[in-house]
Amino acid sequence: MDLVEIVQGDITEQHVDVVVNAANSSLLGGGGVDGAIHRKGGPAILEDCRKLRAGHYGRGLKTGQAVATTAGRLPARWVVHTVGPVWSATEDRSGLLADCYRNSMLVAAELGARSVAFPAISTGIYRWPVESAAKIALSALAEEVPGIASVRLVLFDKKTLDVFEAVHRANSQDEK
Repeated sequence: MDLVEIVQGDITEQHVDVVVNAANSSLLGGGGVDGAIHRKGGPAILEDCRKLRAGHYGRGLKTGQAVATTAGRLPARWVVHTVGPVWSATEDRSGLLADCYRNSMLVAAELGARSVAFPAISTGIYRWPVESAAKIALSALAEEVPGIASVRLVLFDKKTLDVFEAVHRANSQDEK
């Protein structure tokens, strides 16, 4: 069964149990998806992030790891923050990008979530090529996680949507 749905939209408007945030390592907000989630979710998310920084994540969240907070005013129950890798032409960091998806799914399952929405992690300011990111994301999300019934990739623009859909179709053809 294919759990992954690919849509164009605004991740801050997703009615799911977990919204995944492409966070920066500080966990204290930033630009892109991270900034949008903090703005729309309100101060409760930042408050939880500050508590995490005051505790176990004093030096911030490492690339590929994931941690949960409240979703504040978002229509989700929780936000799972993960730090994507910056793309490099000289170093293969694809394992770290896959870890973002895998670890976010595991954290969501630990929370008891059934539905999860992801952005295209690392494809914005971290410059990961979209086709490569789509292959890594879809491969990682193909691994079933007990309890998770649906996964939605929420892509901000049509160009990114088209690439993810093409990779998804190619993967589906390869499985036949």
